[in-house]
Amino acid sequence: MSFLASCAPPPQVSKKTYPGKVPPTQKPYRIGGKVYYPLPSAQGYVEVGIASWYGPGFHGKKTASGERYNMYAYTAAHKVLPMGTKVLVTNLENGRQVIVRINDRGPFVKGRIIDLSYAAARALGMHRKGTALVRIQALGESPQTHLVFKGRYYIQVGSFANYANAVKLKEKLKKKFPIIRIEPFSKNGKTFYRVQVLAAQDLQKARMLLSRLEQEFPQAFIVAR
Repeated sequence: MSFLASCAPPPQVSKKTYPGKVPPTQKPYRIGGKVYYPLPSAQGYVEVGIASWYGPGFHGKKTASGERYNMYAYTAAHKVLPMGTKVLVTNLENGRQVIVRINDRGPFVKGRIIDLSYAAARALGMHRKGTALVRIQALGESPQTHLVFKGRYYIQVGSFANYANAVKLKEKLKKKFPIIRIEPFSKNGKTFYRVQVLAAQDLQKARMLLSRLEQEFPQAFIVAR
């Protein structure tokens, strides 16, 4: 049995200043010359893309969270979601679903959005193929396992500790988008100001807009409301 992707060892945290005292796993880090900025919150996070999995070669080794990787547990690696986030993963090729907990960073292979454990990949029916097109949705305290393709979708373009910077970005985006909001979010005594563009009431249309915005804002992602 083979697998097509793997996670890197715990990433090296960059020296870039990050507001507040946060866990090391929440600080910016650099892999392959690119800096990744973990999100302060996973609330409303939705993403569609290619999933892969990693297994025997990493079983028992430390993950970026410090835990030992267990290929038989329902866990996964993601580049920016907070550690401990529970994510509903839907295999869009066969409709199977599984809930996993983020405890590692990766995948750092271009075009892949999540690296699943062997157990999760098997549950989704993708362990033999190695990859699959999936939809991931961050869950709250009361997980809902139904699919939500219709609703109100925003694209979060930036998140700032300084309100003035959020306003500056909003003014820039107003030239192209009619509805933009600044949503405050508090965590660990710190307030962040999230700049979000109203995208669409259909996930597929939101994804099209996201592909445009990612050219200028590579950290942008879809938020479901």
